[in-house]
Amino acid sequence: MTRFKKPQDIKVGVVGYGGQFNMGRSHLNEMKQAGMTPLAVAEIDPARRKVAEAEFPGIETYASVAEMLRKSQVNLIVLITPHNTHAKLAIQCLRAGKHVVCEKPFAITTDECDAMIAAARDNKRVLSTYHNRHWDGCILQAVKAIRSGIIGDVFRIEAHMASYAKPGDWWRSSKSISGGVLYDWGVHLLEYSLQIIRSDIVEVAGLARKGFWAPKTRWKGDTNEDEGLALVRFANGSWLSLCISQLDSNPKRGWLEITGSKGSYIFDGSTWEAITHDGDKTVVTKGNNPASQGGRFYQNIADHLTAGVDLVITPQWARRPIHILDLANRSAKQGRSIKAVYK
Repeated sequence: MTRFKKPQDIKVGVVGYGGQFNMGRSHLNEMKQAGMTPLAVAEIDPARRKVAEAEFPGIETYASVAEMLRKSQVNLIVLITPHNTHAKLAIQCLRAGKHVVCEKPFAITTDECDAMIAAARDNKRVLSTYHNRHWDGCILQAVKAIRSGIIGDVFRIEAHMASYAKPGDWWRSSKSISGGVLYDWGVHLLEYSLQIIRSDIVEVAGLARKGFWAPKTRWKGDTNEDEGLALVRFANGSWLSLCISQLDSNPKRGWLEITGSKGSYIFDGSTWEAITHDGDKTVVTKGNNPASQGGRFYQNIADHLTAGVDLVITPQWARRPIHILDLANRSAKQGRSIKAVYK
């Protein structure tokens, strides 16, 4: 792969400048902060293209990805589009000779991930997914504490996010578009967990409950599951459960509860708590998480493309949480656990 001489030589474009979360603007600003040059936006909504032109004077705007690929000199393209479009668009851009970053989740199925990885390899281009939360303060603090041995040998992680609430009337609530209830926040919680359990996935079992909210949303029968559960067994003997629910009247505290031989470590986005043992005495230590360092994602992309620094979020790393989610979906349908496959 040809390296760029300096970050400014990396001309970046985003696909999708929709209003939700201002993600198009955020991505371009973060890439700019990493030294790269915002160049283009592809967006089907003409009103949003005008917003992009106002927020980034002089930026090129296009009505489609195909038009941007034909006319623009972008080197790196970021896909900020619904989950079920990532694979097709990524492969299209990779085959056009562009480096690609996908918003998370990387894709919906393992087969999609493998096709994307093959396209990146065949065209000698960089492929990654925007796991900026890899550098969230909560997981940085957790990894530091757990590696210090505070809770001993980790053997179980319970990852959860729950509420009792009707899904929003938008595409993230459509299973065929989003992948299902486990995908949106679940991919973050799995990525956190895989930083702690560094072992091969052996098998995954999945369960799902659907039907309560479906008649009350615009998606009706295509509404995400009300609750989804994935149970993962690892080669080192540890295990992980992931539960995302919109039918939980008594949700558990924290996002992750990590259990080891000497205690437990619980955290959410703001705080952490370690429950350990000193003889017969239980010791509870609490604190606030440090600030996120999410800007390191695009700094790593820039450093990789210019200086050959190792890519942190490789496509193989991004595939792992999707493989878990895909297997959980398939397991829930088939009523059996499914073995993991590494390629």
